[in-house]
Amino acid sequence: MALEVPTRKPPTDDSGPTPVFSVDGLWKVFGPRADRVPADRELGALGPAELRERTGCTAAVRDVSFDVRKGEVFVVMGLSGSGKSTLVRCLTRLIEPTAGTIAIDGEDVRAMDGARLRALRRHRAAMVFQHFGLLPHRTVLDNVAYGLQIQGVARSERRERAAEMVAKVGLQGMEERRPAQLSGGQRQRVGLARALAVDPEVLLFDEPFSALDPLIRRDMQEEVVRLHREEGRTMVFITHDLQEALRLGDRIALMRGGRIVQLGTPEEIVGSPADDYVREFVRDVPREQVLTVRGAMRPASADEAGSGPAIPPEATVAQAIEAVARAGAPARVVDGGRCVGVVDSDALLSVVAGTDATAPRGRGVAVPRDADATPGAV
Repeated sequence: MALEVPTRKPPTDDSGPTPVFSVDGLWKVFGPRADRVPADRELGALGPAELRERTGCTAAVRDVSFDVRKGEVFVVMGLSGSGKSTLVRCLTRLIEPTAGTIAIDGEDVRAMDGARLRALRRHRAAMVFQHFGLLPHRTVLDNVAYGLQIQGVARSERRERAAEMVAKVGLQGMEERRPAQLSGGQRQRVGLARALAVDPEVLLFDEPFSALDPLIRRDMQEEVVRLHREEGRTMVFITHDLQEALRLGDRIALMRGGRIVQLGTPEEIVGSPADDYVREFVRDVPREQVLTVRGAMRPASADEAGSGPAIPPEATVAQAIEAVARAGAPARVVDGGRCVGVVDSDALLSVVAGTDATAPRGRGVAVPRDADATPGAV
């Protein structure tokens, strides 16, 4: 099956409104006197095995920094033990960080008291888990309304809101069923509807589809894409699946051994891997389905600017190859009614072969070879 990556506009500039989440120098260390590890540069630089031997500690998240912009799908991807699930739980202090700062809309999450923290989890950041977390004795409608009940919303109002969300995720007619009467994909839709019902500013997905069959997983990924397109809600999505990350993410943070080894758009991750680890990770990705024509176009001559098929700058190389093949001529890259360049078959084939020299660059961080996985981290 071909990898389908939604066509995206270029990412917005980093300068602008306050990020929804801003994380700086975040550490999570498990073990005795954990706070000494981030405070000591020598200890913080040790690999997992040596750190455990010297301190009895495990560093699940190591000096991680990133911003989540309003309205984006920010994907954190990594293999088992990379620290990705620990990281997302730190965002709302389901797991207490050891060091570093976390802010939501500029407000210090680590400084929040119990009441503010509960408000954050109930109203501003809703979590969608892998194993659904549904209450077996409740109907679909009552499961979806549960978060609103916790908030103290009146019964009639919460049931009306829950019914709207059940319809939004495509479960009309199943309101009175119980979880045991649903398929895995349907149960996951209930979990998604429950998170949407409280109208959170940001949705946090912790590998929500990894337990589903491939076809159902694909349906749920398309559901997330649809909801994001309709609502523009900010999402943080945790996954170990590279194709899922490329399909869903506006930006991807690739983790290894508790660190972010590269942060960038799907095009940057695939087109300019930060190191050999990332390069191996993306080796089998069909480049033409991820990379856009921005990296393959050249200035147009006077004749080329006025003829040939027109494609947008965010068109993928695969789309451009089809246009060039059909026309038998270079394709014009048109932005806002203006020709900004052309792409020809030679340039497009060089992108597919990986011999192009103009691939986009993402932010990368080198990590030691022994930091591949952190025992105890997820």
